[in-house]
Amino acid sequence: MFPFSCCRKNEFVSFWGRFWPWLLVTFVCAAFAFKALFLVDATSLWIDELSSAGKSFQSDYSGLVAWLRRDTHPPFYYTLLWFWGGVAGKTSVSLRLFSWLAYALGGVLVIWQAGSLALRDVRGKAMACSALLFFCSPYPVRFAIEGKSYAFLVLLIALGWFLRSRCIRQQSYLLGFLGYGFVVAAASLTHFYGLFIFFAAGVWDVWRRRWRLGSVVFIALVPSFAWVIYASSYLFGSSAGAWIGRPDFALFEDTLARAIGPWPLPKLVLFFLVLLGLRRWGVKHVSHGFKNQSFNRFALMDVCGLTASAIMVVGLVAISFFKPMAFSRYFVVLLPAVIPWLAVTGAQLHLNRRGSKVVVLLSVIVLLLWWQQSFLGINGVLGGSRESDNFRAVSLLTAGQQERYSPRPRLLQFSDQVQLASGRIAVYPAPWGGPYDLNRRLQQRPLPTEVWLATSGPEQMLQKGLLPLETEAAQAGLSCEALDASPAFTRVLRCRLTTTHQDVSLEDLPPFQH
Repeated sequence: MFPFSCCRKNEFVSFWGRFWPWLLVTFVCAAFAFKALFLVDATSLWIDELSSAGKSFQSDYSGLVAWLRRDTHPPFYYTLLWFWGGVAGKTSVSLRLFSWLAYALGGVLVIWQAGSLALRDVRGKAMACSALLFFCSPYPVRFAIEGKSYAFLVLLIALGWFLRSRCIRQQSYLLGFLGYGFVVAAASLTHFYGLFIFFAAGVWDVWRRRWRLGSVVFIALVPSFAWVIYASSYLFGSSAGAWIGRPDFALFEDTLARAIGPWPLPKLVLFFLVLLGLRRWGVKHVSHGFKNQSFNRFALMDVCGLTASAIMVVGLVAISFFKPMAFSRYFVVLLPAVIPWLAVTGAQLHLNRRGSKVVVLLSVIVLLLWWQQSFLGINGVLGGSRESDNFRAVSLLTAGQQERYSPRPRLLQFSDQVQLASGRIAVYPAPWGGPYDLNRRLQQRPLPTEVWLATSGPEQMLQKGLLPLETEAAQAGLSCEALDASPAFTRVLRCRLTTTHQDVSLEDLPPFQH
């Protein structure tokens, strides 16, 4: 009995000694992923997410297609959301859950890609590094619970780079070519940055005389180019992407901040100093045999998609000086190429004992910072607001009221529909009116005894946005007071009829100016 117990104990110690790093990495990644899932409904849908809900959660699919013709987005993601809403419900949770599932699957693909590109001796290190970078860094975590197409786009691009790398290394891999083509088509019909990045990949592969890979890409991009023609009247108009500015240093800094958290430049300087120190004092002597087996740096950049990604960035930034298209949120598409490249490159460093201790210590510090920084703005600490919006709070504060007006009525209408589907509002609410509707209502008799004016957005815009409506209500004889307990990024006014203003003549009211 005693020898048997001793053997079992030795087996357990051996198993734990071999696999505890993997178990620890899995635990950390799961902690980040499930913390994000726990926060899936902690914040209100912000303006872009409400637009996603408004587009996709319609009863009629033709309405979705008609909307997208006047929108900057192609149809694939919203078509999937239309079906998803019919299955999982048209709620904020289902909208964001779709992104979280894409985040989880995308992480698995990125880890798989890093493992397939690394040598067997360092494969475990590369996969562990890629897992921590994907599941814990701010860029993917933030989009993991956002009702937009970014997490799904990252999943498609990760799958595309994985299949492309298989095609490069196995020239006769027919299923890989077919799968790559379908993924390219799906990504380019999900977001135009999917089109841009795979167009760059196609150009690069043709330049490298990979004729089949290049031809697969350009054939697969035909549907997205057809969609560009279909929606060209809007896409090439002045209003498309009007919020995007020309490239400057702030674009670079903001993109870095989204990738590695606040204060990105000091972090980057510290990282390069640590890297220089490791190269000088923390790396073992590497044999020529290992160097010969290791991926050539340029070949690794090529196979993992980093070269094509860099070509896309350079081209987009250059074009954006004339037609602005470079936006920091969109550069999340670089992650499926950057993370495997970083992971494999880092795994190929043969660290000595001193270097290993420095890397472990630095990794712990970074993960502790990311545990807080990756969830900034999505943890609901500011009354459930997100991206300086809190439409959910406005919907709940004014639920059950009949006379409701806002400078942003369409977004609040979408918010009401989501809250109704989520069960937060029991009865279908009265529709929101805009400035024109308020002017028309105040010219009717009898005047309403109570009117609610509300909006949501950045603090500096709240009072300015409601001022014209408040002025018009005051001229009609209503006295407006702001609710004392309004959450952050909301302004709700309760306006009551005070005197005999039922007798105000129509000529006393200002006409609505279109």
